[in-house]
Amino acid sequence: MYDVQEFLKKHGYVNLFSNRRDAIFFMAQELKSQYDAGLIPDQNDYFTADLILRREHRLESEKSNHDTKNYRH
Repeated sequence: MYDVQEFLKKHGYVNLFSNRRDAIFFMAQELKSQYDAGLIPDQNDYFTADLILRREHRLESEKSNHDTKNYRH
């Protein structure tokens, strides 16, 4: 995910979210917006970054689900 942050930083987006899930969500939104606007001309760069963010989102969701299942009152 660090590589995606650095990639977006080169395009003017700086992540200031401390919550990882929020950071992933907004980086994905910014990535798509920049790609749709033609600011990211290389399709491979876009798809690679998108796949990384999707993977990170899935891992965070699995981690959250795992933590919830192990929580006891």
